[in-house]
Amino acid sequence: MSYDIAIIGGGIMGCATALRLAEGGMHPIVLDQGDLGQGASGVNAGTLSLQIKRVQLMPYALRGHDLWAQMGDAVGFHKSGGYTLAFNAREAELLTERQTLKAEAGAPIEFVSNAQLRRAAPNLTQNVVAASYCAEDGYANSSLTGQYYRGRLQDAGIAYRTHSPVTAIDKTTAFELATPQGTVRAKRLLLAAGAWLKPVAAMLGVDLPVQARVNTVSVTERMPPLMSSVIGHATGLLTMKQKANGTVLIGGGWQGRGTPQDGRGTVASDTLRPNLALAQYAVPSLGSARVLRSWTGFEANVPDFYPLAGALPHVAGAYVLGCVRGGYTIGPYISRLMGDFILGQEPELPLFDPGRAYTKEPT
Repeated sequence: MSYDIAIIGGGIMGCATALRLAEGGMHPIVLDQGDLGQGASGVNAGTLSLQIKRVQLMPYALRGHDLWAQMGDAVGFHKSGGYTLAFNAREAELLTERQTLKAEAGAPIEFVSNAQLRRAAPNLTQNVVAASYCAEDGYANSSLTGQYYRGRLQDAGIAYRTHSPVTAIDKTTAFELATPQGTVRAKRLLLAAGAWLKPVAAMLGVDLPVQARVNTVSVTERMPPLMSSVIGHATGLLTMKQKANGTVLIGGGWQGRGTPQDGRGTVASDTLRPNLALAQYAVPSLGSARVLRSWTGFEANVPDFYPLAGALPHVAGAYVLGCVRGGYTIGPYISRLMGDFILGQEPELPLFDPGRAYTKEPT
């Protein structure tokens, strides 16, 4: 069977783009080497904070945040508000500079006094020098990502194959993708494979300078109520939230070990300890909490840390979408833009030309 487009990658971006293309009348198929939403889309901390997004990506984050709110309970969306903290003068200066720029870019961020912070979050450390607040910040349950998009694809009648890694791509008049379940033929191709973009693009003779971060996330045992808002740090090295069941999720981009090609990454104790120590410093009561589990997830990026979103130069009919910092928040929206672009429509906001990231042309 032939499809209008084959999408390699069944995370948020692959699935959401497929939905947009189907709305526009195309017949897509989604292929994933594992299960839907089980890569970066399903193992991150689920934080939907505008305070930790890059200024230039704020318009995309704002619209992405709105889409998560529309998904609601199906993805465990919760708008809790969020505080970002500074513990010394240098951090306070950094916080003021960054959050002022983000507020100017449209994020509803305000600075709060210590008195306001104490009333709203009495379990925080007394050693806060400065703090910002965003009422729109919140989180979703990333473990529901795959379940949600599986249902959406099924409702839309969109074909998908799980545990179906693409092992080779041939391009003649159409794309022919070799998989364990047989060859998939499609007129067009979208690479949305996250941290696996580099080896997938190599099948087309394209060398993309994609690297992968190995972000660590931890979860504690159930605790009494400690925080009702998302908590972050001025450096970006801490994000925390307490779920309705009392567990506390702790992240902040501390790095584990491993590569996407080797499979799952591994937690590194030398980075896990300072991550947990910073969390305990921010909320001293966490000192009595047991950490039940820590895990890693791969986050792809290119050297300038901006997305790849657009046509893949030198390969007619091929597109790429990935390397989006804050991809969990922005993913549903930039996927809509990508779908519109493939459908030949003018995207609401500009995409990010993948051609800038090439290290060499395909042979």
